[in-house]
This record gives sequence, structure tokens and C-alpha cells, in this order.
Amino acid sequence: MNFNTFAASMKSLFYLNQFILKYKFKMFWGVVFIALSNWLSIYPAQIFRNVIDVVMESVDLLNNFKNTKFDAAIKDLFITAALWFGVGLFIFAIARGVFVFFMRQTIIMVSRYIEYDIKNEIYQQYQKLDISFYKNNNTGDIMNRISEDVTNVRMYLGPAIMYTINLIILFVLVIFTMVNINAELSLYVLFPLPLLSVLIYFVSRRMTRLSGDVQSQLSTVYNKTQETFAGVRVVKAYTKEKQTVEQFNAEANTYKDKALKLALADSMFSPLIFLLPVLSTVITVFVGGMEVINGTISYGNIAEFVIYINLLTWPVASLGWVTSLTQKAIASQKRINEFLQTKSKIVNPNTDPFPVKGEVEFRKVSFTYPESGIKALVDVSFVIPLHSTMAIMGKTGSGKSTIAMLLNRMYDTDSGDIFIDGVNIKNINLNELRKQTGMVPQEVFLFSDSIEGNIAFGSFSGGTLSAAEKELVMDAAKKAAIHDNICGFPNQYQTIVGERGITLSGGQKQRLSIARALLKKPKILVLDDCLSAVDTETEEAILNSLKSETQGKTALIISHRVSSVKNCQQIIVLDHGQVVEQGNHDELIQSKGLYFELYQKQLKEEIQ
Repeated sequence: MNFNTFAASMKSLFYLNQFILKYKFKMFWGVVFIALSNWLSIYPAQIFRNVIDVVMESVDLLNNFKNTKFDAAIKDLFITAALWFGVGLFIFAIARGVFVFFMRQTIIMVSRYIEYDIKNEIYQQYQKLDISFYKNNNTGDIMNRISEDVTNVRMYLGPAIMYTINLIILFVLVIFTMVNINAELSLYVLFPLPLLSVLIYFVSRRMTRLSGDVQSQLSTVYNKTQETFAGVRVVKAYTKEKQTVEQFNAEANTYKDKALKLALADSMFSPLIFLLPVLSTVITVFVGGMEVINGTISYGNIAEFVIYINLLTWPVASLGWVTSLTQKAIASQKRINEFLQTKSKIVNPNTDPFPVKGEVEFRKVSFTYPESGIKALVDVSFVIPLHSTMAIMGKTGSGKSTIAMLLNRMYDTDSGDIFIDGVNIKNINLNELRKQTGMVPQEVFLFSDSIEGNIAFGSFSGGTLSAAEKELVMDAAKKAAIHDNICGFPNQYQTIVGERGITLSGGQKQRLSIARALLKKPKILVLDDCLSAVDTETEEAILNSLKSETQGKTALIISHRVSSVKNCQQIIVLDHGQVVEQGNHDELIQSKGLYFELYQKQLKEEIQ
């Protein structure tokens, strides 16, 4: 790694400067407390020097005045001086401890504040990104950025910065003090430092690469874990527990191997760094002894130099740890920066209000999924008149659900345009569009919350619902034919459904999702094959409720079941992404096309 490469790596951390500036006053006082604590650590060494010198002088005096009238007085003077030296050392230790406490309460606390800010920024970015981002990135990697990566950055902002500033200030104070005592001895004592710096540079170069590898593999482990937990019922149903464990162990072993390589590189710092106090102490004793013989310094100065060397031991020893933290932070912040710089392909054009009436038009719309390259729609055109109900039929993979996602602008068309009330959907305030559209997706998602909370999710803010809001939730559940089921649960509407609604059946989850959309009272209601898991009787009850509910609304019902769409005013049939038939139920039956084939097939299945 040359200097340019290192500088480029450090640029990843420049993004954090904005947060450091945000808390600049706390950081300033943190630096002040570091300086004060280090300044107070210098004086005990000077006190100890004086103690040694006093002892040596007292010994000489006692030898000279032994068995004289001055013997007792010299001893009393020595004891008094020793007591005062002890009191002084104690006072300096207490004062230094107080400033160390404030040092940690400023800089370490700032790192926690910044950690909070970064996590919020990442979470807000999650909300801004479009569906295609989540299809291109696995959940484990996404979660790793807001957990492990942010933790690595926080360790850099807290301990790494604190110990680096501590080392710089302590070095300046100690070297300045040592040079004032004896410049020549100071040069000898500090001679090992340049060699140590070169060795640290070569070790840290390896650690930079290994840190990135470890973080990348950790994301893979997280993703494997999350995927297994989410699909645990499938794993157990196919008795794949052993195979799943083996796959996880393979990824975990890969992570272990990479982490051990990083730990090996990290462990090389300790032997290198502890060479400094050992070599410097040997040099101090040897060269300092020669200086004492020459009469340029005292015995106390040698002891003072040894204390200064030991003062530098932990800060210098922390270089390895700080370097490791910095390398991990560089790798993590680089990943965070890449994520934060990701732009959503779906951009809100404005914030203007747009009261939706409900007329929908698709005009020669074509679309290919960017993740897979599958062409879903080809020149699809149709109009849903204001306050009418249209159905979309077709086999699996014909492009039905794609229409629902394009209408809600989860994706943008490759070609062609979609209009709401005569206005191109790309020019409509995205938030206004989605607020006034009720979407019941094919893949139902429920939160780990109460049934009441899940139904109210799209309509009311979090917290305890009022009596009137509870009544509206209950009314929506009745229209979705789920109220009786809810009343059969021990806690009724306060029943916790579990992660992804795991405690409910497929049909119950679908009906809860329908109730959620109905409670929203949207201008455009989209039901994307959301009755596939309910029985015929329940389906009929829901459809009857929807007849009155869709009065004054525009409704789009997507289904592969004829029973769900036969009463719609207009039906279009898709095949391989193209509109092949259009009309009402009777007209399509008479045309003897694809719709008729689907109808005949499903009729036979019902008879059987």
C-alpha cells in the first residue's frame, strides 16, 4: 500500500467530519481534558526524581553526620519530605483521575451520539431506496451495515480518536520535558521509534485488506442466518436441518479463517510495540549511567526517564489496537458510504398535493425486470374509467402483478406511460399517489404486532387507538370477513401475530391485509391475487363486501381465479405480458379464447 492508496482509504472516513463538527464543542473539551490529564501525569515523575535525589542526598548526609547531634534532625527532615512527596503524588493521581473521567465522558459519549446519528441516517436511506435495491441486495448484508459496520465506525470515533489524541499530546509533553533535562539522552531513548513506525506501517497494510474481507464474509453469515430463520418451516418440512447446518458451518468456517488471519496480523503489533519500552529502558540505564558518572544528570533523572518511558508504553502499545480499529472503520465506512451514495431509481418529482379521482390509463407500457432481465409486459394498453372495477386475468408469469407494482410506482416503465386522471404518474407527488392507493400485495407481510396494529398500520399513527379508531378497525375486519376469526382468539384484536404473521393461516393473513387496505379508504384499490388462500364461501363474502366498498372508487382486481373476477365490469386477459383478450365475463366466454379455457379448467376442478 503506497501513500496514495492509504490516503484514498482514509478518504472514506472524511464523511464523518460533518458529525465531528456537529459535536465540536464536546470534542474540544475532550481534547482539553486529555491535555490536562497528561499534564498532571508528567509531574509525578518529577516528584519521584526529587524523591530519589533527596534519598541519595540524605544517605550522604547521614553518612557524614552519623552519631552526631544532626543525625536525628536529618532523619526527621527526610521523613517530612517523604510524607509531603507522598501527599503530592496522591493529589496529582486524584486530579488526573478526575480529568480522565471527564475525557471519557466527552469523547466516548460523542462517539455514541454519532453512532445514533449514523444509524438514523442509514435507516432513513433504507426508506428512500426502491424495490430493485432490496432485490439486488441480501438482507444479511443490509443489516450488517447498520449493526457491525456502524459499531466499527463508532469504535474509531471513540477509543481510536481518544487514544490517538492522548498519544500525540503525551508525546509532545514528555519529549519536551525530556529534551529540557538532557537532549542527548532523549535522542538515544527515542531512537527505536522510527524503526517501530516502519514495522507498524507494513503490518497495517495487511490489516486493511483483511478487515474488508472479514466484513464482507460477516455479511454472508448474517444473510445465511436470516434466510434460515425466515424459512425454518420449509427447512423442517424437507428435513434439511443437517444440510442447513453444514452450509452454515462452511460459511462460518470461512469467516473464522479470515478473522484468524486478521487476528494474527493484529497480534503482531504487541511484540513490536513492547520493544519500545524494553529498548528505551536499556538505553536509559546505560547512557544515563554514563551521564551520571560525567555529572551531567542525577540518579533521579534516570528514574524520571524510566517513568516517562513507561508513561509512553500504553499509548504506544495502543497504536496496534488503534490501527486495527482504524482499518476496520475504513472498510466499514467505505461500505456505508457506498450504501448512502446509492440513488433510488424512483424519484419523487415534487411535493405538490394531488387529489386522486381514480381514472387510470396504461398507454403502450413495456417493462423488463432489471434484476433478472425477464420481460414482463409488452405494449400493454387499457383504461379503467373513473369509479369502475377492472379485473386482470392470466396464467402465472403473465405479468399481472407487474401491472400492480407499476401502478403504485414501485418500478418505472421501460417505455410507454401510465396516467392517473390524465396526468403522467411520473409527474405526480409519489407520497400523495401511494397515500390514496390501497394496495393488497400477492405476498402478504404482517409485522410482529397486534392484529389491531397490523390493520391500523396504513391509516393511523402508532400508539393506543381511540375508541372511534378501534371501531373503524373492527368495521374493516368485518368487510374483509376476518372479524369472526379474530374474536375467536384469546386476546382478540390484541393478539400478537408473530414475525411475518407466522401464527396465522395464509387465508387469515390475506384477509388482514385486505382489512388494512379497506381501512385506508383509498381512491384506487388494487387487490393482487389476495384471495388465493381463502375458500370459495369466504371469497364470495369478501367480494360481496367489496361491491359496496368500491362504490365511488376505482378498483383493480388481479387474480388467476375466474370466480374472483366474473362480476367485474371489464376484464383483460394477459398472456406472456401482452393483452390477448378484453371484455366482460359473458363476452369473453362467448369468444372461446384463453379466458374460456381457464374458466372450463377451473369449473372441472370445482366439480371434482
